[in-house]
Amino acid sequence: MNRWILPTTAAAALVVAGGFAWTTYFSGGDLSECTAGAVAGGAIGGPFTLMDETGREVTDADVITKPTLVYFGYTFCPDVCPIDTQRTGLAIDLLEEQGYDVGSLFISVDPDRDTPEVLANYTDNFHERMVGLTGTREQIDAAARAYKVAYTIGDQSDEYYLVDHTVQTYLMTPEEGFIDFFRRETSAEDMAARTACVIDALS
Repeated sequence: MNRWILPTTAAAALVVAGGFAWTTYFSGGDLSECTAGAVAGGAIGGPFTLMDETGREVTDADVITKPTLVYFGYTFCPDVCPIDTQRTGLAIDLLEEQGYDVGSLFISVDPDRDTPEVLANYTDNFHERMVGLTGTREQIDAAARAYKVAYTIGDQSDEYYLVDHTVQTYLMTPEEGFIDFFRRETSAEDMAARTACVIDALS
């Protein structure tokens, strides 16, 4: 079985268990046509304190100041993370061409290897405005719980250990919080279109 199926399934179970407010109506407008049936306004996201690429301690309020695409992964990831992160970078470029300003966060689930410097080099390969975040294990665990992210670290006695993790990208805004999530099969074009739709509806 593909090792990425299990974390995604586990995360889906957490989402169901945690419950969502099936609310796609905000003060800015109706999001039901933007989110492809996703459960906007639900119990995903929340306060966190992490470390950015400069080594500065930041909170969610510091880094989610506009519509932001949030992804949990790690830089040693051999396949899924680079593909997903490249897609996010492409989506940001597409949105920028249309006049939309969207942020991007790459939150590491592998703090033992993902130092601020490592994250800076990694995120710069995908988009110059993508921000990498790391922290202590306790800080990352708290952020992962808030975002209903499941992850399991492999045997760290092997320097090439892998980390199984949830592989969804979340669209967050500073006012409404969680808006939508994008599965692995979502294209950069679809991600950009749905994000633009949300921004327009909330404006």
